[in-house]
Amino acid sequence: MTKTEALEKMAKYCAYQERCQSDVRLKLFNSGLDRDEIDDVICQLIEQDFVNEERFAKAFARGKFRQKGWGKIKIKQHLMQKEISEYCLKKGFEEINESEYLIKLEEILYKKINSLSETNEFISNQKAAKYAISRGYESSLVWDILDC
Repeated sequence: MTKTEALEKMAKYCAYQERCQSDVRLKLFNSGLDRDEIDDVICQLIEQDFVNEERFAKAFARGKFRQKGWGKIKIKQHLMQKEISEYCLKKGFEEINESEYLIKLEEILYKKINSLSETNEFISNQKAAKYAISRGYESSLVWDILDC
């Protein structure tokens, strides 16, 4: 694949959905381009605004929270795996409204508690807390809600 073909292919790839540099880099690496060509293609994609890390972080955080109900810890871990900067992480978390976040956490907890056949309140709260924490919610928030 030539550099021009790679640029066209990656422009279509990025236009379809928000992508980060690491996703594009991996895709280009698998296509057989060398490191200098990959860097050139990524630079051109950034200049043409096909790749924008801040925009990606915002879309990722907003989507994973609203669609999948992920907590901030899980979102942060996935963004860090994609080598997103601390600045972009903060911008991404600005997309999550704090009151919506707490409401979503309450919904997750009470839905889990209601789905359990456990009669012991302590055990059902433990199971619900474990579930919410595994979805990336902060344990302090989880226990604050369950202790009420």
